[in-house]
Amino acid sequence: MYGHVNNVVHYALMDTVINTYLIEHGGLDIHDGGVIGVCVESHCNYHASVAFPEVLSIGLRVAHLGRSSVRYEIGIFREDRGEPVAEGHFVHVFVDHETRRPVPVEGKLRESLAALA
Repeated sequence: MYGHVNNVVHYALMDTVINTYLIEHGGLDIHDGGVIGVCVESHCNYHASVAFPEVLSIGLRVAHLGRSSVRYEIGIFREDRGEPVAEGHFVHVFVDHETRRPVPVEGKLRESLAALA
């Protein structure tokens, strides 16, 4: 409507890149697994507007890996430029799927997150 990608799309992109990575590399099963990640904090700084049909690239890294939590940093870039159009962070706390109580990040999940640190 305003000729640019709405801010909610930036958050959706960040959430999608994180969960895609966790599912594909960390073995996270969001439907039937015993552990899920719950977002407890998110933030985004916007540096430039983008519009459809621009192609975007998303960068993901782990800034901090704790016992039961992880802080991701995400950069959103135009495909042909080095400066980010937006930068943000997400904090996940990993919890038991049933009780929603924090659980340690272990095994393949921890290894996959450590690889992004």
